[in-house]
Amino acid sequence: MNERPWPAGAATAIGSQPGTDPVEAASIVFGELPEFPYLPELPARGVGADLIGRTAALLVDLAVEVVPSGYRVAARPGHDHRRALDLMNWDLDAVQEAREKAGAAPPVFKTQVAGPWTLAANIELQRGHRILTDRGALRDFTASLLDGLAEHVAELKSRIGAPVVLQFDEPSLPAVLAGDLPTASGYGTVSAVPAPEARELLSTVISGAERITGQPVVVHCCAEKPPISLLRAAGAKAIAFDFTLLKGASPAQLDEIGETLDSGTTLMLGLVPTTDPGAPVVLRDLVTPVFKLVDRLGFRREILAERVVPTPACGLAGATPDWMRRAFTLGREAGKAFLEPPEGW
Repeated sequence: MNERPWPAGAATAIGSQPGTDPVEAASIVFGELPEFPYLPELPARGVGADLIGRTAALLVDLAVEVVPSGYRVAARPGHDHRRALDLMNWDLDAVQEAREKAGAAPPVFKTQVAGPWTLAANIELQRGHRILTDRGALRDFTASLLDGLAEHVAELKSRIGAPVVLQFDEPSLPAVLAGDLPTASGYGTVSAVPAPEARELLSTVISGAERITGQPVVVHCCAEKPPISLLRAAGAKAIAFDFTLLKGASPAQLDEIGETLDSGTTLMLGLVPTTDPGAPVVLRDLVTPVFKLVDRLGFRREILAERVVPTPACGLAGATPDWMRRAFTLGREAGKAFLEPPEGW
């Protein structure tokens, strides 16, 4: 397995973007992030374009439908499932076109799907309970997801001609671990999933994804306190999180980051605001806290080019088109600053 298929100093983004035109979105990604492009997500298109709908469309021999409470397992594929498949196929056509216009294949290409716990937390069984409450259903969905990812990755490789890296998005994982998800009735909460059980399922999916891609797997969690140690123990070779939320972090949290860096795990640090803050954003203000962190942890600054990839703080679905392009520019410049730190920074 390639330890780091992306070039040193490369930048990327989390996945979601504003707008509804997949051709324009793909063209922007290949133009702005040529060293580490990805399959854009455009949730503004509605049902089937969101993280859960897109991932459910990849499932093999399982289908979902939209109900008032969200997504629910369906007896057979229906309109909602077909719509999600159509949206994905349009996205694949768009990135293939953008890749052909760009000329040479990129060093690596990223695609994003919901992680197993987020998927199981946000899809209901037919009787209304979340999938994660039924261990048999959870196993079935996990196996189906891996089967679907094998097909998805093969399709991307044939269209892009580059190694494919899988990113699992786990925004619901902290709530799963804490027992904060409401039950179907809304009067209680689903029992917390023990950390060893959560880690075991993640490990199964991560190792399966590595076999499919032959590349390191990224896990992204934009929660205030992402379970970094758990994700590393599960086998994630790259962990993406919102670095801006670390202000005031405890020494234990900082030590956790230091241990993760020391283990060889890549950190995809969310440095750039996801929406226009309404005031000028200076590159030095974004990257100086990262320099200070590695100094405090006792690492050489060269480790930033080796094991850190700058990204926006989270998805860019709420950004204006102008800010999205500015965010990509700031990410690229941050990557260059990590590769060759400006004197005095």
